[in-house]
Amino acid sequence: MTLYPQLIIDALKTVRYPGTGKNIVEMEMLEDDMRIAGMHVSFSLIFDKPTNPFLKSLVKASEAAIHAYVSKDVEVEINTKTITPSQAPQESENEPIYAHLGNIIAVSSGKGGVGKSTVAANLAIGLARLGHRVGLLDCDIFGPSMPKMFQVENERPYSEEIDGKVMIVPIEKYGVKMLSIGFFVDPDTPTLWRGGMASNALKQLIGEAAWGNLDYFILDTPPGTSDIHLTLVQTLPITGAVIVSTPQQVALADARKGINMYTNEKVDVPILGLVENMSWFTPAELPENRYYIFGHEGVKQLAEEMDVPLLAQIPLVQSVCESGDAGTPAVLDPSTPTGNAFLQLAARVITQTDKRNAERERTKIVETH
Repeated sequence: MTLYPQLIIDALKTVRYPGTGKNIVEMEMLEDDMRIAGMHVSFSLIFDKPTNPFLKSLVKASEAAIHAYVSKDVEVEINTKTITPSQAPQESENEPIYAHLGNIIAVSSGKGGVGKSTVAANLAIGLARLGHRVGLLDCDIFGPSMPKMFQVENERPYSEEIDGKVMIVPIEKYGVKMLSIGFFVDPDTPTLWRGGMASNALKQLIGEAAWGNLDYFILDTPPGTSDIHLTLVQTLPITGAVIVSTPQQVALADARKGINMYTNEKVDVPILGLVENMSWFTPAELPENRYYIFGHEGVKQLAEEMDVPLLAQIPLVQSVCESGDAGTPAVLDPSTPTGNAFLQLAARVITQTDKRNAERERTKIVETH
């Protein structure tokens, strides 16, 4: 059995606070700090005061609900918190969670459907093929796609005690260490989480995973701008962003927003470059022909306008979609035009990252107020 947060939340919805008739989830007594490691789950319940007369009974009722509605084998650890205005988060004395992650590259798009995850997967594998140690984090909490792209949908990361801490061991394939929320949720059930819980799950995948020493840590971010992006820039010093768009005007408008999000003075993450995906359509039977379905060189023009490099123009060919669905990304065969384009993309990202690091200091984490 695989535990995931929604299972626990559904069980806790059966626990009612005496006298109100409302359940403890509805009353927002469940803190956004849930941790799951194998069959062990820990979380906190929030009370108005340490002398709340129902504190002990609600803790017992919550544990009983999980055993009744999830499994008797679940090891439940429940902490209690009293929220007061004077409470403030304490900084950790340990080294930062990003100390061994190397260059942290966010692959972003202003809108969905432009092939951002395809680019992220092929970029990560391309970097690994060029001899680098690479980690890939699927940050799309509500629509994870990396397990399918790597053909590891049935894999389940396990936990291992390392230096006295229980750590999640990433799945490794094609030379890339990879984690996704898709490994921990039911693929047929929508993920209905509040923003805080989604952000907390993401932080756990970053800070409680055995990534080891990496050269590149690729973030496949959700489309658009959201809580997840804010969590990332508040958690990690992102080295640079790669923006993916099609040449279509509506996609370019959203790409500008994505660029502005990163270059905003409060965030200040440099843009390594743009990737024009689906630049043209080339039918298999006419490999020399190019049909500009979504417009002609729109991203190239945007790159010139924004004064950032154009890293790659990726053609739209049927094999890219098929290889992604089959879990064999196109870059695995660099003899094909698309595979070669992705490998060249990886090489240019390395060049731009080295140039960025020579010219600028490490990006600062956005402070939380």
